[in-house]
Amino acid sequence: MAMPQNLTGENGFCFTQTLDFSHPSPPPSEAGRTFDASSGREACGTPLSNGTASSGMHSPSDSCAEPLCSTAPGEEETQFDEGIKYVSAEGEELACGWGGFTPGCLQLFNTSKGVLFFLCVASFLQGMTVNGFINTVITSIERRFDLRSYQSGLIASSYDIAACVCLTFVSYFGGNGHKPRWLGWGVLVMGLGSLLFALPHFTTGRYETHSVVEVGVCGGNQSLPCAQAASSLSSYRFVFMLGQFLHGMGATPLYTLGVTYLDENVKTNYSPVYIAVFYTAAILGPAAGYLVGGMFLNIYTEIGREIDITPENTLWVGAWWIGFLGAGAASLLISIPILGYPQRLPGSQRYIVMRVSEAHQLKDGSHKKASDPDFGKTVKDLPRSVLLLLKNPTFIFLCLAGATEATLIAGMSTFGPKFLESQFSLSASEAATFFGYLVVPAGGGGTFLGGFLVNKFKLRCSGIIKLCLLCTVSSLLAIFIFFIHCPNMPMAGVTQMYGGSVLPGGHLNLTAACNANCGCLQETYSPVCGSDDIMYYSPCHAGCKKVSEDFRNGKKVYRECSCVERTLLPGPGDAEAGKCTSSCSKKPLLLFFMFMVILFTFLSSIPALTATLRCVSDRQRSFALGIQWIVVRTLGGIPGPIAFGSMIDKSCLLWQDQCGEQGSCYIYQNSAMSRYTLTAGLVYKVLGTTFFIIACLLYKPPPPESAPGSSDASDSGNCDLQEHKPSLPAEENM
Repeated sequence: MAMPQNLTGENGFCFTQTLDFSHPSPPPSEAGRTFDASSGREACGTPLSNGTASSGMHSPSDSCAEPLCSTAPGEEETQFDEGIKYVSAEGEELACGWGGFTPGCLQLFNTSKGVLFFLCVASFLQGMTVNGFINTVITSIERRFDLRSYQSGLIASSYDIAACVCLTFVSYFGGNGHKPRWLGWGVLVMGLGSLLFALPHFTTGRYETHSVVEVGVCGGNQSLPCAQAASSLSSYRFVFMLGQFLHGMGATPLYTLGVTYLDENVKTNYSPVYIAVFYTAAILGPAAGYLVGGMFLNIYTEIGREIDITPENTLWVGAWWIGFLGAGAASLLISIPILGYPQRLPGSQRYIVMRVSEAHQLKDGSHKKASDPDFGKTVKDLPRSVLLLLKNPTFIFLCLAGATEATLIAGMSTFGPKFLESQFSLSASEAATFFGYLVVPAGGGGTFLGGFLVNKFKLRCSGIIKLCLLCTVSSLLAIFIFFIHCPNMPMAGVTQMYGGSVLPGGHLNLTAACNANCGCLQETYSPVCGSDDIMYYSPCHAGCKKVSEDFRNGKKVYRECSCVERTLLPGPGDAEAGKCTSSCSKKPLLLFFMFMVILFTFLSSIPALTATLRCVSDRQRSFALGIQWIVVRTLGGIPGPIAFGSMIDKSCLLWQDQCGEQGSCYIYQNSAMSRYTLTAGLVYKVLGTTFFIIACLLYKPPPPESAPGSSDASDSGNCDLQEHKPSLPAEENM
């Protein structure tokens, strides 16, 4: 069926000028486009089908059968024999649908805005699942399936490993293939990965936990079995790793082919805005994952079963699996419309014709090889494609700069909640929610603003790199805020002696006269806040003998705590479950500058991506993004959390004792944590600034008169590059 004509521009812009062709058409050997700058009109000749002039019948791919915008009343149409010829691929089908099923109602979505909507939903689901749910529920999965920290680290790394394995193949062959089909199948595989990730909940037995009301109280039953440490449930980590591997495979086309598909089907000036909206959705996804995942963790994993423990209890396991079921089902649904899109949107050929080449010019001229229409269609061209990118210094240093930024983003996203938890004495769920509120406006707003600025100021490639440099320097200055830190909340036996005296650094003394007869175990970590505003390792270590049936502020209250001193009345005090609330006066300042660091870091992301797309030839864009993602993941995404984690672990005051083995860190020293975070941030920000400076200095733009295969469109849409230049009156008057 015929495609509805969308001649006013589906991207929200319209070409009001038209071109006059009053001169003889060029010879067949010069099958080019003739532009008359002296005319304010545009007329389009008969489109070519399969490279030859077609009849007067309009085909569905004829996006130029009429003027893009109607001429004003009274204006006279200029007659001509031949004019601009938009050449489409042989037998190309531009209708939206699946095979022969292309109903007319679907064609309303066959625009760049329709593609953007579905890709945004897909990137939102990917971000919410991989960067939101995974980070939120990893602790619950460790507890439920008896996993060690390094095993959960392997689960998280499986995503990046799969992406690195698939990136070269997908970006090279998908870049020259049917991009929407690659995208649709990728989203479908990602959905299957989410469903597989939730599968262990349904294939294991019920999670059994016993009431621990008396465990941890002075004089209570303090025995904890260690035999279950080597549980067979830990073998389920391979199922989680496979699910993450499918996540990585499915998301690979999304951020390579998805970006180039948007870039190819919109006007060059609008491309950064479209890509910014796409990436903003990807950033809002993790924020939603933190918030929604935190809500699900307040629901017990065995839904409908009555229990006598609360989410504050260390044995609590929340409903970690619900989010993966929902995200998986949504991914399967959203893959269906993406699979229905054509290889090229109707009317997109005119943007390709008007595109200006800004590819970096190599001294030996080898960059011209990529302009060959047959280049990149076979495996034989793969080594040459890699060599062309390696010889492009601007591309290389943009990749390295992206890797340094990715290291910071990966480190902050992984340990940002932990930093807030330690500095402001928050619970894990409160810190995750707090961090989500911080990332939404800073990360999402910065991403969109970066694309908006490129479009607003009509920046070329060199100007875009300078904008990235400005953003990196701004975030480098803001990161000095980590000189400031909030003091640790006093904790008996950890940061101070039970009597209030200073505890020697590096030494723990959890035993005192007030709890010597309680038989407390160090394995039972359940912090309580005494009425004297001092934290204690557990109710037992606070000397508490009874548990009140009444709750205070939704928290369990312990009575007759011999180690807690009353402020007014003599005798033992009481304690509440959980950490003491921090009253740090530097909290607003820290949060503001953390916001600025996140804002400026994300502000440079879309400009850097746009610069990468523009500094390489058109036919190498998808492959260049694939190579860039490999560099970013191998040098930034994978080692980033490891580097940050190892530095932050150096500031640990109190380690978990798992039956004689060292586990995760319970308490960090805030001053050391801020100092190490500042060191890591400075190193990577200085490297990023250096790489952007080198990329800017080495970039060599093409000369204005040479943009083969494209026309130099000015900001107003006028075209001044001609493949065939007859003697025009306008040129004689210039």
